[in-house]
Amino acid sequence: MDETLQQALFLLAAGFLGGIVSVLVSLASLVTYPALLAVGLPPVAANVTNTVALVFNGLGASIGARPELRGQGPILRRLAVVAAAGGATGAAMLLLLPERWFELVAPLLIAGASVLILLQPRLASRARFRPRGITAGTALAYFATAVYIGYFGAAGGILVLVALGTIIARPLVDVNAAKTVLSGVTNLVAAVAFALFGPVAWELVVPLAVGLFLGGLVGPWLARRIPAPVLRTLIAGCGLAVSAVLAWGTYGPG
Repeated sequence: MDETLQQALFLLAAGFLGGIVSVLVSLASLVTYPALLAVGLPPVAANVTNTVALVFNGLGASIGARPELRGQGPILRRLAVVAAAGGATGAAMLLLLPERWFELVAPLLIAGASVLILLQPRLASRARFRPRGITAGTALAYFATAVYIGYFGAAGGILVLVALGTIIARPLVDVNAAKTVLSGVTNLVAAVAFALFGPVAWELVVPLAVGLFLGGLVGPWLARRIPAPVLRTLIAGCGLAVSAVLAWGTYGPG
């Protein structure tokens, strides 16, 4: 089989798996980013190419999650402005600042968010932790997570899920669907910046994007069949595992 076709099929499969993983446990980049590295892209090129392809995951998942998105239009339109601003800021940071800066704090952010995912139902029973809509504080927290997604984004969906949990008073599967749509907005804005100024490998975007779109379509169907406590535990467990791996690579020997 031709090497180019093999590469395309590999990225198609990685994208499909990443699209499902994105919806279920918010960790698409932990599948798709290494796949781009595996086919020979350097880190920054892999990062920007991955962001461009992830736009199609958001599109597919938004179509697949229409039942969970009903009634969320007004708040999503307001949050989309914050998502776009965060994506633009994060993209600018990636293009202008040393990547090492965010690498140092990413494991701690992801670990903290994973623990909060587990504690959120208990915290929500206390008035000060209940979802309270868009306030200055909740908007700022969500903006920070959108910046992270625009900048690098590995496991950023978990951070977004926690931030949105302080804003949207709906079941986890609905908040998860909102997360997918808004992260798609963030990725779209960052992708435009990367398309203009970043080293995007366009020939690799196509198979990865098709896989992510198809995986995004299937993911919501699976998500609505998993009980909320199981989905919450799955997201938190994967997040903690990713945090441990990133922490070892960042702070470990060598």
